[in-house]
Amino acid sequence: MTLTEKDSQYLWHPYTQHKTSQAPITISKGEGALLWDENGKEYIDAIASWWVNPFGHSNKFIADAIYKQLTTLEHVLFGGFTHEPAIKVAERLMEILPKNQQKIFFSDNGSTAVEVAIKVALQYFFNKNEKRTTIIAFENAFHGDTFAAMAASGISFYTQAFQGMFIDVVRIPVPLKGKEQESFDALNNVIENYNCAGFIFEPLVQGAAGMVMYEPEALAKLIKICRENKVLTIADEVMTGFGKTGKTFAMDYVSENPDMICLSKALTGGTIPMAITTFTQEIFDAFYDDDINKALFHGHTFTANPTGCAAALASMDLLQTGEMQANIERINASHLIFQKKIEKHSKVITARTLGVIFAVEIKSDSEESYYGSMRNKLYNFFIEKGVILRPVGNIVYILPPYIMTNEQLQKVYQTIEEAIEMV
Repeated sequence: MTLTEKDSQYLWHPYTQHKTSQAPITISKGEGALLWDENGKEYIDAIASWWVNPFGHSNKFIADAIYKQLTTLEHVLFGGFTHEPAIKVAERLMEILPKNQQKIFFSDNGSTAVEVAIKVALQYFFNKNEKRTTIIAFENAFHGDTFAAMAASGISFYTQAFQGMFIDVVRIPVPLKGKEQESFDALNNVIENYNCAGFIFEPLVQGAAGMVMYEPEALAKLIKICRENKVLTIADEVMTGFGKTGKTFAMDYVSENPDMICLSKALTGGTIPMAITTFTQEIFDAFYDDDINKALFHGHTFTANPTGCAAALASMDLLQTGEMQANIERINASHLIFQKKIEKHSKVITARTLGVIFAVEIKSDSEESYYGSMRNKLYNFFIEKGVILRPVGNIVYILPPYIMTNEQLQKVYQTIEEAIEMV
């Protein structure tokens, strides 16, 4: 049996309707921004393998850090024990996070980082003998696939099988340019009419919605409204964190700080699954009590895995180098040039850029669904051309590794231009 045949026999892939989808591509090697399949065909990984790999595949610096840690301590339970790599990660994060963040909690992935934050928001008020059960979220948000994270997500086909089983979530519109007041009014209305515990948001960029962008000033106003009404705020930086928006965190653009921050994806440079949720001291103090029942009873077998911590430390080292910061600026400048060119195209509705993130919305004759015919046609075209891009309906986005070369970027742009002509 071939690898593809064995895959078909044994494996169940994410976000895949196996009856109608094509067989997956078997990748055998990766280096830098490139991947190669089992037949030797080369692909440019223009989305950093679902936004996790900013420093390139098979990065030797991170690999060496992982190897060194594996020869010392690969894992130890975190209940009742601690270790230097976890402490170092906490120290490093405190240097770069908004200054109000004081405590970190480890978990496994972006969904679980959000799950922890939502549970903490609800239990925070429970511990204070307040009944607050509603979470506020944006329309068309995506926060993950575990239950609370899924409940906070607003893309219906991800959640429709589970309607009626969720925690209470009320949605408000994203404060798009010129429509900010609608969002402010909606937030005030929700807070007035529901017992709200927390407001969760993707800061400045809604990833799975198609890289929908909004302004820092609008987010600051929403956070301020929440603070005035004692509603906790949760910044889901799983996608935007660690340089994607041009700053270390998207919240670095925003004048108001959130109460909690969720981190994952690029945290370990795309190597080992790990996630972190960070908190203010005030939130931690609501769980610090002689009453055991006020503790946060949440944990994961691989919490604070030392090997993952070593990868995270190496990843943060790389991010803060002058070379990597220059790469982020270079890609942003290149995106802006391409945006200026492509947004004039007759088949383009709009194009937008923030940091290394670029998105272009293509005109369609019909309302394009998330996994509709245009999306599939575009995706197949990109794969045929050796470029990995995953359109969201009629929106094509680029979120490349920071080490992608100018030549590779130009090929990605050229392929998108060819695709626009094709549809």
